Amino acid sequence: MRRLVKRAPAFVLLGLPLLFLCGFGWFVHDALRPAGPLPHTAGIVALTGGAGRVETSLRLLERGQAEWLLISGVAPQASQQALLLPEQEKALGPRITLGYQARSTIGNAEETAAWVADNHIGSLVVVTAGYHMRRAMLELGRTLPDVALYACPVTPPAMHHLTQLSTLRLLMTEYLKWLGALAGMAHKPIA
Repeated sequence: MRRLVKRAPAFVLLGLPLLFLCGFGWFVHDALRPAGPLPHTAGIVALTGGAGRVETSLRLLERGQAEWLLISGVAPQASQQALLLPEQEKALGPRITLGYQARSTIGNAEETAAWVADNHIGSLVVVTAGYHMRRAMLELGRTLPDVALYACPVTPPAMHHLTQLSTLRLLMTEYLKWLGALAGMAHKPIA
């Protein structure tokens, strides 16, 4: 028994980094998973900040995936005309809300919660990058506990080059942010 107690620090020193790396491997694998079949929902939210998110959400709206779309975290200078093609603006414009308040994932969750309440939305497709999806779903789930959330991950171009240092840095940063959110370090509840 004493030997086991003496070896415990060595197991911890070796085990924790191994656990961390295994978790990171799972996180990367999960980030690369394509979107599965989605049910029809009342709304779609696209969390801006990366390639393909707005385009994917517009395609979903055009296909009749949902009735309403929130594009959260839009730059202050952006307009609907800048984001949509003329034919999209005519057909979809009245069903799209641009959210200008969010500047973070928590801000996206707060902006989405206000929009959901205003529009009486009970189910939502979440469109963001695969590497951002876990944290986005966590924060949205905290602010929208009674809303059914469905993930629609987008694979940005950077994810096609997993061996590039910039991609690995991005993935590690997102992994650490997700771990922080899991630990509750990043979340501040809505009052």
